[in-house]
Amino acid sequence: MPDAAAIGVFDSGVGGLSVLREIRELLPNESLLYVADSGHVPYGEKSAEFIRERSHCIAEFLIDQGAKALVLACNTATAAAVADLRECYPQLPIVGMEPAVKPAAAATRSGVVGVLATTGTLRSAKFAALLDRFASDVRVITQPCPGLVERIEAGDLVGGQTRTLLDQYVEPLLVEGCDTLILGCTHYPFLRPLLREMVPASVSLVDTGAAVARQLQRLLEARNLLADGDARPCRFWSSGDPLAMQEILPVLWGEQADVKRFPC
Repeated sequence: MPDAAAIGVFDSGVGGLSVLREIRELLPNESLLYVADSGHVPYGEKSAEFIRERSHCIAEFLIDQGAKALVLACNTATAAAVADLRECYPQLPIVGMEPAVKPAAAATRSGVVGVLATTGTLRSAKFAALLDRFASDVRVITQPCPGLVERIEAGDLVGGQTRTLLDQYVEPLLVEGCDTLILGCTHYPFLRPLLREMVPASVSLVDTGAAVARQLQRLLEARNLLADGDARPCRFWSSGDPLAMQEILPVLWGEQADVKRFPC
């Protein structure tokens, strides 16, 4: 596998662009491929079997495009499919997401941590194992956030509907004394500016995008796969409306790019 090959990244939609930005910042020489499965967003309300099928389909596509590593930039997809993908493709470095339970438990001063996540992530065995392992000494309050991913997919990061939903989900956590909020979906970091308006400055917002980029760097380095040349422009696909994603890329990715239709 040549070190100049690209890194394949995918998510249920555009949320994984928050992780893609972290990868680009840490590994500027790496070429990147990104698939948004926006035709099936959100994953949080789908069955684990359906998510595994989609994840395998996307992984095969990215490998066919020459990906030397895969990043599941989606907490729900990671919980449902990362173990299967690692078994199917042992030759590839595969990095998944998980809610930032460990750093949040270490950071809290009140001993109360709130988790904003999709229903699929919160009901997964992987999330339960994280709580058992890292949060036995703190109180964790979970908050599913139906509808929030769809607002972000629509590019509504500050509008009235998004504000109403976010306030509805965050306020109960603040009432319970949470001083640390886990952004347990890769879509949610795009709402940081809005969240900062809603919560006191003393409340920490924690996500794992930067940690995922660092883990990817470690795995590539261990296999001598780090690129040292110039990166090619990122290539994008969407199983939803490519033009809709193309319009939102300047906001979420920071630059314009063509988006192709994902073929399956």
